[in-house]
Amino acid sequence: MMMRKVLVLASVMFLSGCVTATNLPAPSQSALATTAEGKIVQVEATGTENNYTFAVTVSSPDTGCDRYADWWEVITPEGELLYRRVLLHSHVDEQPFTRTGGTVAISAQQPIIVRVHISGEGYSPIAKQGTVEAGFSEVSLPTDFATSLADVEPLPTDCAF
Repeated sequence: MMMRKVLVLASVMFLSGCVTATNLPAPSQSALATTAEGKIVQVEATGTENNYTFAVTVSSPDTGCDRYADWWEVITPEGELLYRRVLLHSHVDEQPFTRTGGTVAISAQQPIIVRVHISGEGYSPIAKQGTVEAGFSEVSLPTDFATSLADVEPLPTDCAF
């Protein structure tokens, strides 16, 4: 009897337009993203104006040289590459992992994005955005944001393991 009431109520709601496939909210990029895509977990900057070093913690779906985080990069919100840290091997047994890189010539107030690239898959949409002065928070980037940077040097030449 209870099941019948639920079915009737669901039918009424559907027929009255309360529930349709078109008015359901679309899932966010963050909700769609999985750990298989990898992401930037943490960003720390040290140094002085126009001379910053970044310690970036990455979580990635490394399985070996066939699939690993092959670089992280610092870019402007407009998609200009400021710095790229090439990663020379996979981190299958070290997750998440932190690598430092720099120097990056920016002011403490300049907004930047730090994101990771996964070999054979492309850029993860889950990145960190912020400033050296205010810190960094998670942001979901459009999947086509500045993808042309994937062809810009420096690029990895080989994977050690």
